[in-house]
Amino acid sequence: MSAAAISQNLFEAARLGDIKAIARLLETAQPDIRRYARATCLSSADAEDAAQETLWILFRHVGTIRSLLALSAWLFSVVRRECLRLARKAGLAVPVGDSETEVALLARPEAELRLDVAAALEALPPHYRDVALMRDVREMTIDEIAEALGATRQTVKARLHRARALMREYLTR
Repeated sequence: MSAAAISQNLFEAARLGDIKAIARLLETAQPDIRRYARATCLSSADAEDAAQETLWILFRHVGTIRSLLALSAWLFSVVRRECLRLARKAGLAVPVGDSETEVALLARPEAELRLDVAAALEALPPHYRDVALMRDVREMTIDEIAEALGATRQTVKARLHRARALMREYLTR
């Protein structure tokens, strides 16, 4: 989620229980939550359900989120868990992702997984790490990354693909 779209003042007001601020926070976060749910869940119906449940959880727990910087990771974690829960409820053998390895990764404790993902990012060569961070953390488009790096779209796409493959390899060792 783009933290730039949410001001610190809006976040703090929502944390303190201001209903208008909470409503504005939900409106601002909703497109990113829906986009991530569509990318994570197996079906569009599950994505809609996961997005709605995530918004409801945000509404109920916004006061417990410690900082604006933690909000994005927290929301994506909630969406991921909801997609996994919905897939399990439907009885699917491989709930999220395309392999048993990815399912095993998602079953690990969240704190451990975060540390492993951070270590995997650190292990990447800088030119792969930069592209992965720009795309997957800052949510920049391929064109924006290409412009920022002075590279072609094809170069950015190749680096992103390689970065993700290297991270997957690192995480499955």
